[in-house]
Amino acid sequence: MRKKEDRYDFRAFGLAIKAARNKQGLTREQVGAMIEIDPRYLTNIENKGKHPSLQVFYDLVHLLNVSTDEFFLSAPDPAKSTRRRQLEMQLEKLSDKDLVIVESVADGIIKSKEVDEN
Repeated sequence: MRKKEDRYDFRAFGLAIKAARNKQGLTREQVGAMIEIDPRYLTNIENKGKHPSLQVFYDLVHLLNVSTDEFFLSAPDPAKSTRRRQLEMQLEKLSDKDLVIVESVADGIIKSKEVDEN
């Protein structure tokens, strides 16, 4: 029999779900309706680290575009972080003209870091 302390703590996942939901401007009621769960169940996942069912876990990850790598892999790949996935989602909504601006800002940040390192 598995000991309670050997169970995975879902609190960090719950907080990431809550942050992603808030960032997208969605209420618990809206998310609950979208994936067909009671909003109170989502509240328990977000605030108490309740273990979601595999289907709910899958639905939340895909709906809110949250990376699971950072929660389950010991050395997370930064290319797959939630922040990067959400940024990619935002970039998809931009025109090529908008992307030129974003690229210029990224280049400026990289050059600034190179100067700081020297």
